[in-house]
Amino acid sequence: MIASETPVLAVLCGDTRPPDMRAIEDRAVVRYTGEAGLADALSGADAFFVYDFLSTAVPGAWHAADKLRWLHIASAGVDPVLFPGLQESDVVLTNSRGVFDGAIAEYVLGVVLAFAKDFVRSWDLQRRKQWKHRESERISGRRVLVVGTGPIGRSIARLLRAAGMSVAGVGRRPREDDPDFGDVYASSDLARHLPGADYVVAVAPLTEQTKGMFGAEAFAAMKPGARFVNVGRGELVVTSDLIGALRDGPLGGAALDVFDTEPLPSDSPLWTMKNVLISPHMSGDFVGWRNTLVEVFADNFRRWRAGEPLRNVVDKQLGYVPSETLRQG
Repeated sequence: MIASETPVLAVLCGDTRPPDMRAIEDRAVVRYTGEAGLADALSGADAFFVYDFLSTAVPGAWHAADKLRWLHIASAGVDPVLFPGLQESDVVLTNSRGVFDGAIAEYVLGVVLAFAKDFVRSWDLQRRKQWKHRESERISGRRVLVVGTGPIGRSIARLLRAAGMSVAGVGRRPREDDPDFGDVYASSDLARHLPGADYVVAVAPLTEQTKGMFGAEAFAAMKPGARFVNVGRGELVVTSDLIGALRDGPLGGAALDVFDTEPLPSDSPLWTMKNVLISPHMSGDFVGWRNTLVEVFADNFRRWRAGEPLRNVVDKQLGYVPSETLRQG
């Protein structure tokens, strides 16, 4: 970007605008828009901030992006904007990787403890004013398989290890002596390593290779009583197969923060299953997260204006930021 020019920035945000954009508004012509006006906002825009990262409107308006050079999405996952038009273009894609790592790791530790210590039943008994002594599980020494070895998966692994759990990872390439996971197994060998896990945590990016990776075959491979946690993408899971595995075994429970249809339909059996914990896609949403997303974008906007390397540049064919890029940044 040539610093003397005043760039045009399109921001997809719907009714809720991103907070504290004043520094950017002083340096760009900012067009805030919802989905209906997206094509008009993209026409002539140099940069595009997808603040409404759950929107699926970008592909339908892409024909109007006649000058676009850079797209930033306010999430770690880029699947809502990873379509052929963008992949085949020269537009640089960046994401907000790093914002949600710690919060999601805390969520995962929280649901592991909720299962092990039977908190849900304790709260239910408390509401009924019933005193019913029970024994609970230890988490120390329990085996966890984290499927997805990016920064969020690594943050999860570090926190669970600190709690005394035994953690391994599943990624694209196998390796030993990983600083966070110890052993990392290849995704192609997932079924071979599922039987040994007490907890399986899904945090992989959504790609053509990972879509539906947790279906009937994967669930059948898990040990009886194992718990499944999904903080990645809903489409990683075949929902009907998950429901079957919870009803008929082998799964002992599931904590689900993401779903293939959001909001989760009111008639979904998952709502009323006693061994399921549901949260509305909020595992990473800590107090102040919206401001942090804007700070990440503002830093990249400054870099873009100055002609400096951008952070969190996504490989548009892989669908995520390669580890080599992260080390350079």
